[in-house]
Amino acid sequence: MIYLDYAATTPVDGETLEAMLPYLKESFGNPDSAHTAGRAAARAVSEARAQVAEIVGVSPLEVYFTSGGTEADNWAVRFLAEGRAAVSSIEHAAVIEGAKLRKQGHVLIPADKSGTVTPAAVSDVLTPETGLVCVMAANNETGAVQPLKEISGLCQERNAVLFSDCVQAAGYLDLKEIAALCDAVALSGHKIYAPKGVGALIVKRGVKLAPMIAGGEQERSLRGGTLNVAGIVGFSVALAKAQREREKNAKHVGALQTLFEEKIKAAFSDSAVIDGENRLPNITHVTFENAPNALLAKLDLAGLCVSGGAACSAHSALPSHVMLAMGRSEEEARRGVRFSFGRETTREEILKAVDIIKECIS
Repeated sequence: MIYLDYAATTPVDGETLEAMLPYLKESFGNPDSAHTAGRAAARAVSEARAQVAEIVGVSPLEVYFTSGGTEADNWAVRFLAEGRAAVSSIEHAAVIEGAKLRKQGHVLIPADKSGTVTPAAVSDVLTPETGLVCVMAANNETGAVQPLKEISGLCQERNAVLFSDCVQAAGYLDLKEIAALCDAVALSGHKIYAPKGVGALIVKRGVKLAPMIAGGEQERSLRGGTLNVAGIVGFSVALAKAQREREKNAKHVGALQTLFEEKIKAAFSDSAVIDGENRLPNITHVTFENAPNALLAKLDLAGLCVSGGAACSAHSALPSHVMLAMGRSEEEARRGVRFSFGRETTREEILKAVDIIKECIS
C-alpha cells in the first residue's frame, strides 16, 4: 500500500504515543476529581495547555481543548462574536454547514479561480452587521494559502472578529504569525501525527464566546465533558514537534510534491490540471480530464490511498464545493483527486504512484 492521504489523517508519532501512554494506564484519573489521581491528570492537562499556548503565542486561558477540528470550527462559527458571519466559500464543511446554524445568519465570500479568497472579495461582503469573518489559513483540498494579513487588516478596520481554521496549516506554516493576525484559530491533532479525537479552539481574551456543550464546568464552563487527557498530552507534544520541524518537513514534502507534479504533467500534459496557487508543500489536487468512473476505487485496488477532496466528504456523491467555488463545472468538480504527502513518504512511492495513476486512467 502507498499512502498519499496525509491531509486526511496521519499516523501517531512515536514520541507522541510515548508521552500519552502513562495517561492511558497508570495515570488514568479524571482531571476534575479532587484526589491524587485526579490532580495528576489535571496537572498534565495544565502543562499541555501551557505548551500549546506558548507554541501559538497566546495565554493558556485562551486555549480551549476540543474533540478535534470539526468541533472547534462549529464552536467558532456558531458561537463567536455577535452579528452576521462572512464565511469563505472554500471553508471546510464544518464551517460552512455550521454557519447555516448561526442565529444571526451568514453570507459566503467568493473565491477566485486560483482558490484564493482575496481581500477585495472580503471587503465587498463586509457590512456594519458583520461581526465574524471566517477564512481558513490554507485550504484542505487544494492547499491554497490565504492572504490572512490583508484580511486581518480589513477586519480590524471594520471591527469584525477574524476566525481561521488552521487544521491543515499547523504542520507547515508559522502558527504564531497566524495567531497574531486572528482573534481565534482552530487546530486538530490527527493532521499533525497526534491521535484522532483531540484539537483546540484558541480564542483571544475580549472576544465573546458562548458555550456549545452544556453540562459541565470544564474549559472555564464553556465546554462541558470529561477531558481527553492522553489525547491532550499527545496533541501538545505533536504540535510542538510539528512547529519545531516544520521547515525540515516542508523541504522534504516540497521536493516530493515537485517531483510528483513534474511526472504528472509529463504523463498527462494538458489533460491534467493542478488546482490552486500559492499552495502548502504537502498537497497536490489534480483534475483529470479523462478520469474514468470510480477512479478512486481503481487506485485503491491498485494499492494507492488518496482522496477525492476532503476525507470528511469522501462518501458524498456531490461535487467538491471547493472546486465549484473556483468556477469549475459539476463534472470537473467530480474528477479531482487530492494527493497529500507526509514525513514517511518516499521518492520511490511517488514514482510508483505515478505509474499506478497512469495505468488506472489509461
